[in-house]
Amino acid sequence: MTETSRVSALPVTRPPGCPFDPPAAYATLRATEPVVEVRCPTGIDAWLVTRYADVRAVLADRTMSSRGAASLHILPNAGRDPVQPGSVIQLDGKDHSRLRKMVIAEFTVRRVEAMRDYVQAVVDSHLDAMLAQPGSADLVRDFASPITLLMISELLGVPPGYRRQFQRMSTTLLSSDTTPAETQQATIGLLTYLAELFADKQINPQDDVFSRMIVRGEADNDPLTIAEMAMLALNLVVAGHEATANMIALSTLALLEHPAQRDVLLEAPQRAIDELLRYLSVVQFGVLRYATTDVLVGERMVKAGEWLVAALNSANHDEQVFPHADDMDLSRAASRSHVAFGFGAHKCLGEQFARVELQEALTLLFRRVPSLRLAVPREELEYKDNTLVYGVRRLPVAWDEPAEIPSGTTDPGELMPFPQADRLAADN
Repeated sequence: MTETSRVSALPVTRPPGCPFDPPAAYATLRATEPVVEVRCPTGIDAWLVTRYADVRAVLADRTMSSRGAASLHILPNAGRDPVQPGSVIQLDGKDHSRLRKMVIAEFTVRRVEAMRDYVQAVVDSHLDAMLAQPGSADLVRDFASPITLLMISELLGVPPGYRRQFQRMSTTLLSSDTTPAETQQATIGLLTYLAELFADKQINPQDDVFSRMIVRGEADNDPLTIAEMAMLALNLVVAGHEATANMIALSTLALLEHPAQRDVLLEAPQRAIDELLRYLSVVQFGVLRYATTDVLVGERMVKAGEWLVAALNSANHDEQVFPHADDMDLSRAASRSHVAFGFGAHKCLGEQFARVELQEALTLLFRRVPSLRLAVPREELEYKDNTLVYGVRRLPVAWDEPAEIPSGTTDPGELMPFPQADRLAADN
């Protein structure tokens, strides 16, 4: 790469006082240099791709390898070791397709819709617990995080006693402030436990995603190894918990800032959720790709062996596709075309399930707690500026009592069994 048009660094700083907007530099780059050379925080040089059409083209191009995962340009130790079996985020070609085919069968629209009643019960039970407190709570700690942690743990068949460790370790893995030793310890700890969990499932299959994958793989004479299942589960834990929990909390803050939009959410939650996904774009540093052959991106020739960063939040704020893109408009018709879940072969496996979680969490929250408000000035909030998934660290909220208690659901620790065999048998 040359030095002629280098931006000093990958844009990572949001405009002051604008917690929902991507870095302001993106708008300028889309207009002037939509494919530009940058130096990333970890020191690697890459082509930064900022326009919507170019981002989709990069993510759809199967000659672009994902071996650097989403984070080698941000986290110093990510992606430098050989790609591990089961790493669906990093694998390419047939190895990736094999894993994706096994997992995607668990997240069809029909299967996910069959889980909606259960998701509603989970949300209602956590709202009951939160609203039982004396008029205030931290929405991250008391609502968003435990809901998504329970959901991903149920999907994987993780016993209750280990679930809080998932949250702590996945947060460590996603932070750019952790030391290499802390990252390695969190990774080894999770992989070791998951390997033990799945070894037991091979002998005693239960009613969960990975038990069914074990049974299906054996029936097809293509069994997953313990190492593959552990790494695949690690990918799902990090993505399924952290991204959705941050979206719930950050979306709540955005809706508190735009109260007129709440009625739109309650009237048309599916469309509203996709606009929130577009507008907030919590995968804030984009995703990394490696060119395996020379390819034209926009008007730039990218050489084999060079890196590219597909800036998802810039693409989702491209005015050529989303007029007035920096405005949150929950009635926007074109929101479903966003790239918040990525695009192409590596598009998020659990996007349908994430949509249902977001729809139920946000609609039930604002329907049951119409007086919800921030309990501190917005200027006091702290944001996850240094993590792969953007969000708010704490969200102190308050409401006018009496709140609507109870919903009729049980305690969060005593919910009905997760709906798998009986509710989803028609899809098998």
